[in-house]
Amino acid sequence: MEVRKLSFNSDNATLYGELISSGDGVARPTIVMSHGLSGIFAMDLPFYAEHFVKRGFTCFMYDHRNWGLSSGWPRCETDPWRQISDMREAISFVRQKPEVNSEKIGLWGTSYSGGHVLTVGALDMRVTCVVSQVPLISGSRTFEKWIPEEKKKEFLERMVKDLDARAEGAIPQKTKAALVGSETEEWVKSSDVRNQYVNQITLRTFDLMRTYEPLQFVNMIEKPVALIVAKEDTQTPVEWQGEAFEKIRATKKLYPIEGRHYDVYGKYKQAAAEAASEWFSLYLSK
Repeated sequence: MEVRKLSFNSDNATLYGELISSGDGVARPTIVMSHGLSGIFAMDLPFYAEHFVKRGFTCFMYDHRNWGLSSGWPRCETDPWRQISDMREAISFVRQKPEVNSEKIGLWGTSYSGGHVLTVGALDMRVTCVVSQVPLISGSRTFEKWIPEEKKKEFLERMVKDLDARAEGAIPQKTKAALVGSETEEWVKSSDVRNQYVNQITLRTFDLMRTYEPLQFVNMIEKPVALIVAKEDTQTPVEWQGEAFEKIRATKKLYPIEGRHYDVYGKYKQAAAEAASEWFSLYLSK
């Protein structure tokens, strides 16, 4: 197995990642991979990438702009539409590599990026097949779910105040991405093995989330799609994922996995990886 540290440019940012291959020089079907809302590729993705490479694929995983090793400003800000553009640039970049079969590109995304791969899968004809793991389906619904009703007015006022201040050159305001005692904090403690995670996220990230609706794209997908869902997911509710699955008209399969949202990176990651491998073997290796 060979690991190459690589970077590519996308709209004034440099995104860093790793290309993992068998090391034998053969151009193989390739999976482009990225993490969720505040995740970085060093957290959990190497396990999945190594699993896929052992089954005959090349993998390219990278950090989103403003996060991890990648450049971009404001730090710790997630703009879904820029990330989607970056994912398409990642496809262009990786298709030029000798380890990559440029005609067989699969997408694997988890959580927030689970929404991205559904969206890019609908828009980009270069994609052969898609695996979307515990995906965000609706940004507006997720915002409503995450922000308690009694705190919503105050939070919205903070967001608007921040937008006005940023227009005058103020430093973007941030909040914690992983709250104390939360399921997210539990995941960070177990997954941040390289000690690279920054527990911050901009307020504007949540405003941008409200504009993002992967559900509106799923009926446009024309290539095979697998959804891997956690049966007890409350971060991105499994009911919403089921709704998205029903709207997909292409070849599809739903893989229910035990546990909560973050358990696909923990005690049930092997089951999730096997499910994804099955799908890629069926539709990316052909």
